[in-house]
Amino acid sequence: MQFRTTGLLLLGAMALPASGTAQTPAAPPAITRTVIAATKLPIVTNLPVHFKAVSVTLQPDEGSSVAAASGILYQMSGSTEIVLGGEVKMLNAGEGLFIADGKAAALTAGSGTPSIFLHFFLVPAGELGRPAETAPAVVRELYRTASPIPNLNPGNYDLNLTRVTFPAQMPSNPPHHRSGAALYFILSGTGANTVDGKTEARGPGSLIYEPHDLVHQWGNPGR
Repeated sequence: MQFRTTGLLLLGAMALPASGTAQTPAAPPAITRTVIAATKLPIVTNLPVHFKAVSVTLQPDEGSSVAAASGILYQMSGSTEIVLGGEVKMLNAGEGLFIADGKAAALTAGSGTPSIFLHFFLVPAGELGRPAETAPAVVRELYRTASPIPNLNPGNYDLNLTRVTFPAQMPSNPPHHRSGAALYFILSGTGANTVDGKTEARGPGSLIYEPHDLVHQWGNPGR
């Protein structure tokens, strides 16, 4: 089975080299990366910032709204019509949309089935408790970083939501760390996540936070 994740990545202008000695297989299977939504942020160091993730459910034809910190929606199932800045976009399963800080968006679930989506936020510390989508949406917080994202340098950052697929029996990739930080949500399959030499299985619904200095590896040893 393929191992598939989606995650919010805050990436600096320059990728940092991997730490430790990396042994690369002679013919590694291909990892597929699909950018679902992306934007550039001119600065992220004016206030301490956290990652936060919520799950949102809207019943068919129900409406809601959101005006929160910068974030990206990822449609899990059903569909959602989003009106943002006078433009209308319909999100179907596997699609996403960036909503900028303070921009109000009106959300309406499609007909027939509930709309279920994830909303990933990059939020200043002082706004962590700010509500996400309004009632009647059912909002369940999945994760928030316990402390602000560390080691962010002045300058531009890319904020993107990327879906990553690891093929079956893929060995763990070389040890590496990020120029910014990432928060991953496991969509399907079970992957192997190695940190400090300890490998753990990570299955659907797991959330994994990778700050700048976390040296880690991902693989998919299963079939």
